[in-house]
Amino acid sequence: MKEYKLTDWLPTTKKEVEMRGWKELDVILFSGDAYVDHPSFGPAVIGRLLEAQGLKVAIVPQPNWRDDLRDFKKLGRPRLFFGVSAGCMDSMVNKYTANKRLRSEDAYTPDGRHDESAPAESLPIPHDILQTAYITRKGEPMCPSDDTQEKPDIVLHSHETCLKDKKKQAENFHFIEEESNKYEASRILQDVGNKTVVVNPPYPPMTQGELDRSFDLPYTRMPHPKYKGKRIPAFDMIKFSVNLHRGCFGGCAFCTISAHQGKFIVSRSKESILKEVKAITEMPDFKGYLSDLGGPSANMYAMRGKEEKICRRCKRPSCIHPKVCPNLNTDHRPLLDIYHSVDALPGIKKSFIGSGVRYDLLQYQSKDPAVNRSTAEYTRELIANHVSGRLKVAPEHTSDSVLQIMRKPSFSQFYDFKKTFDKINKELNMRQQIIPYFISSHPGCTEKDMAELAVITKKLDFHLEQVQDFTPTPMTVATEAWYTGYHPYTLQPVFSAKSQKEKLAQRMFFFWYKPEERRAIINELRKIGRADLIDKLYGK
Repeated sequence: MKEYKLTDWLPTTKKEVEMRGWKELDVILFSGDAYVDHPSFGPAVIGRLLEAQGLKVAIVPQPNWRDDLRDFKKLGRPRLFFGVSAGCMDSMVNKYTANKRLRSEDAYTPDGRHDESAPAESLPIPHDILQTAYITRKGEPMCPSDDTQEKPDIVLHSHETCLKDKKKQAENFHFIEEESNKYEASRILQDVGNKTVVVNPPYPPMTQGELDRSFDLPYTRMPHPKYKGKRIPAFDMIKFSVNLHRGCFGGCAFCTISAHQGKFIVSRSKESILKEVKAITEMPDFKGYLSDLGGPSANMYAMRGKEEKICRRCKRPSCIHPKVCPNLNTDHRPLLDIYHSVDALPGIKKSFIGSGVRYDLLQYQSKDPAVNRSTAEYTRELIANHVSGRLKVAPEHTSDSVLQIMRKPSFSQFYDFKKTFDKINKELNMRQQIIPYFISSHPGCTEKDMAELAVITKKLDFHLEQVQDFTPTPMTVATEAWYTGYHPYTLQPVFSAKSQKEKLAQRMFFFWYKPEERRAIINELRKIGRADLIDKLYGK
């Protein structure tokens, strides 16, 4: 069991800076989250990466912004810069539910309190740093792009035009998403008044070596000792989990992963993964059970295009919707090797898969028989050895028209996967369950769609638990459709439930089995002209 000293964490106070013998800091980071020195927490990753470059870095977690701002001044002026982040989660999502109610806890604050997070302030940014985005006055020269094969700029409809015409806003997003999913993207420009917002192309995907170096930095993997005796919910969730890769090629319409990680998978080496697992086995309260060997999706490890030149020309936001790309290598053997190698380590009793499994990848039939055998072997390995009694999957809906907007596979594929799941459980004499996730009020979803979902899930004998109302979040196709009323790719009108009354009318169909919902559901079925479903839900 490894023991840590206070100086093993990045300093958070003047005293901790002095304990390291430093007289001046190079960089000071402010974060809206508690400081957890773990590769799943952004400020810790940034701090450790800068430290690895020989810089003296400190973190001020959740500074008090209600007093005389002493927390912002206590470490003095850094030699290079201040870095400011509101935290890992979108501030609105972190604080409010889809129905605009205050959440019961803040997962990134000690003991889940909601009174510590600091708002992100707008600070001037020096233009000599290559930025993701910046603002310049019209006519002023723009910073040169770092792209050696520079593409023509894409000029979006102006901010003022979008305020007057939401269809123009939807059209803008089509280009924004396409460029964020390209190997070689164009710079994007948008006029705002007498200024121009400049969005530089994304950096290329990291190499495996770069990703390994990020995960191999000397994290303690623990919250800072200042939080002793306090619970940080987000840390509890990932404490004994291991992230295997970056990126997700699912392209789900409601998900922002492609916006901040991209669709191209970058996988860690086996050596880096095993090194982290060994570090977990040395944690004081580890009992031998890994909660997750996963990533943005559970089963995309080491998957990429067979021919990179095809990927370099591609602008599809998803590699698997509406159909799996024939250039995608869907071989599960590298992931199986990771599972077997981790499970063979001393101190590991069992590794579970807590990340969402893409069952459409498990249903896909490649032209390569060896790949298909690996998929069948993975499916059996997953169900037999890596489910903690309940396997979480995300069909998201039962209506094919809604699923098409979501960029999710037809519900018929869920039926097929459930048959496989039940068959393997029967063969192994196991009684495990599938726990499906569903979303209500997603753009394109109506009360009739939700009523049919209730009937279908009843036939499957599901009493749904893992459900949510659609929550608009920045940089997603679904949010653009919700806000503008138009699909960004087709520019056709899309209905969205927006009022609390409309959203609750959809949500209640998840809970058809609850006696307190029965009368309201029956009345709603009559109101929407689907009285024929009453007997299917409640009998004659």
